[in-house]
Order: sequence, then C-alpha cells, then structure tokens
Amino acid sequence: MSAGVRRPLRSRVWRKLLRRKGAMFGAVLALLFLAVAILAPYLAPYDPLRTDWSAVRSPPSPQHWLGTDELGRDVLSRVIWGARASLLAGVVSVAIAMALGVPLGLLSGYYRGWIDEVIMRFTDALLAFPFLILAIALAAMLGPSLTNAMIAIGVSTAPAFIRLARGQVLSVMVEEFVQAARALGASDARIMLKHVLPNAFSPLLIQGTLAVAAAIIAESSLSFLGLGQQPPAPSWGSMLNVAKNFLAEAPWMAVWPGIAIFITVLAFNLLGDGLRDALDPRDW
Repeated sequence: MSAGVRRPLRSRVWRKLLRRKGAMFGAVLALLFLAVAILAPYLAPYDPLRTDWSAVRSPPSPQHWLGTDELGRDVLSRVIWGARASLLAGVVSVAIAMALGVPLGLLSGYYRGWIDEVIMRFTDALLAFPFLILAIALAAMLGPSLTNAMIAIGVSTAPAFIRLARGQVLSVMVEEFVQAARALGASDARIMLKHVLPNAFSPLLIQGTLAVAAAIIAESSLSFLGLGQQPPAPSWGSMLNVAKNFLAEAPWMAVWPGIAIFITVLAFNLLGDGLRDALDPRDW
C-alpha cells in the first residue's frame, strides 16, 4: 500500500475513532491511569509503605481521603502506586504475548506444511487449558513475583495471537500484491515483513488492546492469590487479598482497589471496541 493511499486511510480511521464517544472516553481514562502510574511519586500524598499505628483502619477523612489499611498505610497512595504494577503487567504481558505469538503465527500461515502442523498443535495444546488456570500454573512454577507473573500471563496469552496472526496471514497471502511481490522475486522475509505483516496488523492491534484489559485482571488475580506483586509493595490484587479479611470493619480497603481495576479494564475494553469499529475495512 503506497504512502499516498495510507495517509487518507489513516485520516479516515482517526475521524471514525474520534466520532466514537465510548472509545474516546476509554482512551482518556487509559491515558489518565497511565499518567497516574508514571507520576505516582508526585501524586501520592504519603509513602505507600509508611505505617501509622495511630490510624489503623481509619475511615476516609481529610487526612486520608480514601482511609487507611490494617497497618495504617494510606489507601489512596497505595492505589496510586498499585496502578504501576497493574499497567506494567498489562502492557508488558501483552508485549511478551505478541513477541511470541505474532512471529509464530506469521511463520505458520506463510509456510504452512509441517511448520504449520507443529506450531498449531502446540498452540492447540496450550488452548486446551483455561487462560487463568494456565497463568496460575506457570506463575506457581516460576515463583511468586511481578516479573514471573508477567511472563506467565504473556505465555498464556500468546496462543490467541498465534491463531489470529495465522488467520490474518492466510487471508492476506491470496491478495494480488503478495502474488506480484513473489513473482518479482522478493524474498520470503521481505514479503512477510513488508507486505503481509503490515496488512495483518490492524486486528492484532485491536486484540492487543483488549488483551491488556484481560492481563490486568489476570495480574490482579495472581496478586490476590499471592503469585504476583509481593507485599509490602502495593498492588490492587494484593490489596483486595488483605481487604477480604476486613470487609465488615473497613470496607473502603476493598472498594477503592476494586473500583480502580473496574475502571481501568473498562477503559481498555472501550478503547479496543472503538478501534475495532474504526479499523473495520468494510466501512472504508
């Protein structure tokens, strides 16, 4: 696709995306949480690890807007710092999944034959396990830490990208510009990287955006089970794990990290849905 054709196409996509209020709302929320995560040292009113035994499980007040936890730590500060763990896990896990899944799907769809058989049977074996169960098993095998949780989530998410990339490559391979490039003697690497992958990237981008939301939930689940971010480092999942023991006495300990997870996941889902509509070639 020439640069002249690509520019009007890009502008049409932007116009369609801007007309979707849900997608714009999701994008604003996602950018807001990203800014909170980056600026956490400047936005958090207290050190998230500092304990105050005179303010244990204090309700929301002018001193502690969202209350304190079982050790007197400021909940607002811990929610702000917890955004770093959740967003880092979401983005890095999806990056790992795409780094593993897209090349394998590209090779599988392009070469077919025994390469396709080996890759797809391996993918089917991974898909036989529920996503979260596989992530829990891998995280438990690797050991409890945020890094290992991201690796486990990334590997568990990769099969979806393998299948999607393979399907997109198969559909692009029958196009005339690919056949023309092959007839002109272009190498396999050039055809895959210059012609096939760019034209198969839109669905992968949409899947990646939606996968970030799933990865945030998975990281929170692993941290809730003690397999993700380790205490005392703040994480929304680990905060919920502690808060479940104090629901009657201090419900605010569970409410705010739960709301943070809900809003962040909603933001990426809205953005992903908007991208899916904006990049739909049937409307171009």
